[in-house]
Amino acid sequence: MTVAVDMGLSPQGQPITIDLEELLATRLLVQGNSGSGKSHLLRRLLEKSAGQVQQIIIDPEGDFVTLAGPYGHLAIEASEHDEKEIARAAARIREHRASVVLSLEGLEAESQMRCAAAFLAALFDAPRDHWYPALVVVDEAQLFAPTGGGEVAEDVRRASLSAMTNLMCRGRKRGLAGIIATQRLAKLAKNVAAEASNFLMGRTFLDIDMARAADLLGMERRQAEAIRDLPRGTFLALGPAISRRPLSVAIGEVETRARSMSPKLVPLPTATAPEDLQGLLFQPSLDFDVPPQPARTSPAPASETLLEQLATKQTPRAPSLPAKSEQEQADAVATVLEAMVADSDSSGRSAAVLFQDFTVRLRMAGVAPAPLDLPAFARRLAMARAGIFTEDPDWQPALDAARDLPEDMLGPFLLLARAARDRQPTPSDEAIALSYGTASLGRARRLLSYIESRDLIVTRTDLSGKRSIAIPRLGWSTAAA
Repeated sequence: MTVAVDMGLSPQGQPITIDLEELLATRLLVQGNSGSGKSHLLRRLLEKSAGQVQQIIIDPEGDFVTLAGPYGHLAIEASEHDEKEIARAAARIREHRASVVLSLEGLEAESQMRCAAAFLAALFDAPRDHWYPALVVVDEAQLFAPTGGGEVAEDVRRASLSAMTNLMCRGRKRGLAGIIATQRLAKLAKNVAAEASNFLMGRTFLDIDMARAADLLGMERRQAEAIRDLPRGTFLALGPAISRRPLSVAIGEVETRARSMSPKLVPLPTATAPEDLQGLLFQPSLDFDVPPQPARTSPAPASETLLEQLATKQTPRAPSLPAKSEQEQADAVATVLEAMVADSDSSGRSAAVLFQDFTVRLRMAGVAPAPLDLPAFARRLAMARAGIFTEDPDWQPALDAARDLPEDMLGPFLLLARAARDRQPTPSDEAIALSYGTASLGRARRLLSYIESRDLIVTRTDLSGKRSIAIPRLGWSTAAA
């Protein structure tokens, strides 16, 4: 079973979806003139796949920071950090699988390229243990992978182009799936664009861009005129993750909005006589002073991790609640975790997204501040998804055995350990996938293979096809099922 991302409707009213797992392997190129709906398309893709895969967005205009509230992305303002801090943050993003929006708003073009190059290079150079799948969305990609030198320093252009090339050419093996959007195919480096296997082509008017778009879509040159006539928000789609033949898709609605919107006509003010307007504009003023510039705050300490930033995102201070004993706090945490796991909407969401919901539920239960930080919450959430809601000392051997596993695999391992300890039937692939936060049965099977390769479990299948799983270190085994 694959994860299908609903993008919109065909002219016949049929839903058009993108296979998320296929997209991770084959990358995506989006092209369209300004106003064609590229940013709307990217926002639809990000919203519909949120919670299914890590998302990393390089945002030159700061339009996607509005994802931070509803979907739990961490918004990083590049202007508040130096290049080394951005690179360190990128490494931690891969380690902790945090979904982030890197806003480059407020930086000059050369500084944007330099920052994006450092950020992408750090993502690419992450240790092999951190090669988790992630969508890397780069809006206005022609700024970071230009065909010519432009007005930026040559070393900056080369660094940015090299980082973009690595993302699109070699990123797949490292779990990085490049999704690039551009206004002009002619301004985007060909070796970057050529690595995408999926295409969504929107309205464009220049002949050279229409010709390149038609070539990528496998259309004849005489058919390229159709690209000029596409309505706003409609794209021609092709690729293994979408369709084997070009088809038209009208992108569906989104839940969030960009901070900057398309200009709308508003009524002009009441007409003023020219002589009055002249006096109004050039009237001398004795009390006019240049407002003082606010002191620039120092950047965040380099030792502060992204997870710490996520954990310290607090709502405005409210009156303190009566103190509760440690046992009362532990009982409240267990009750809240049990309620969250029972909530079907939380099954596919990451710990970073659910942490704020956890703190709100605890406050409603009279516990504030939350006794768990984000890493501790992620661990307890994994235990809760396996049906373990309290910190029972009897489970410490199982936790010790799973110490070398990635954090997101703790839940599935404990699910198996719980069934093995109680001699219950082996959990189904569906149950294992649910505890892993996915709907893909193939991913659940690959997860079991990985855990078995670490010598933590042994899978047996008898002649009747029933499967049992043993945990040799603990001496536990599930019943065949």
